[in-house]
Amino acid sequence: MLTSFFGKSTPVNIIAVVIFMAAFFVFANFNPLIADFALLPFLEKFAVLVVFLLSVLVLNFIAKKNELTKISAYKILLFAVFATSFSALLQNDQAIIANFFILLSFRRIISLKSRKVVQKKIFDATFWICIASLYYFWSILFLLVVFAGILSYASYIKNFLIPIIAFLAVALITEAGYLLIYDSLYSFSDWFQPMNFHFENYQDLALLVPLSIILALLLWTMFFYLSVIQKASITRRPVLNLVMLSLATAICVAVLSHNKNGSEFIFFFVPLSIIASNYFGSKKDKIFKEILLFLLILMPLCIPFIF
Repeated sequence: MLTSFFGKSTPVNIIAVVIFMAAFFVFANFNPLIADFALLPFLEKFAVLVVFLLSVLVLNFIAKKNELTKISAYKILLFAVFATSFSALLQNDQAIIANFFILLSFRRIISLKSRKVVQKKIFDATFWICIASLYYFWSILFLLVVFAGILSYASYIKNFLIPIIAFLAVALITEAGYLLIYDSLYSFSDWFQPMNFHFENYQDLALLVPLSIILALLLWTMFFYLSVIQKASITRRPVLNLVMLSLATAICVAVLSHNKNGSEFIFFFVPLSIIASNYFGSKKDKIFKEILLFLLILMPLCIPFIF
């Protein structure tokens, strides 16, 4: 049974998920690479694949170390299923790289709960988000999660100034690198991506069907997650609330993103995987969860052939 297999966190589970993700990534990018093969684009795409696979390992580490879910492989499986359901996402190098840096940032924000080397963690979290914004501008909104982490664990005035310093550090490094490589300055127009409130692309069934299923899963599992927050200890509750804030921020990023092709949802999948994993890790509705998990795994397998 699927719930029995993925209800544990073992190397076999992780390898299975990694192979699943790699296969879909290669399938989505195979034709563009082969049609006009060149060594440098191939190596670049391979590097993106490595980053894509590392994302699930970082997600697994964050959830396990900070007890965001019970020990299982559900969160990495769900992230893999969600991400591979959108072919445009698998072909969007910038979104995949930006999401990886957001994960690194989230790891540092969550670790603020230990109240050790707080200033360094705030700097690192902001630094990674600013780097992510160079690839995907609207990911800069995740700075809200940094400030929420500061409010929760280190609400001293001087700590609110650290993100500004980290932002300036990234700006200076970017300008220096751009000047060295391109002999010109990196301008605001190079960084900024305009907002787009046109959602016509979502009428495409290849986008609408998986998005509808994923949103339905969110609604179904959200009530359980809210009950988990209510029952959580005072020390654990802020961490769970940060996951909720990350989800809300990811929705804002998707709404504001310029490209509406499915790749904008990648930031949404990390917090959703954590939220849904709490439901799948519970002892209730075993038969229903088995059927639901089976259908979710079928989703990325069927969509390319149906639509």
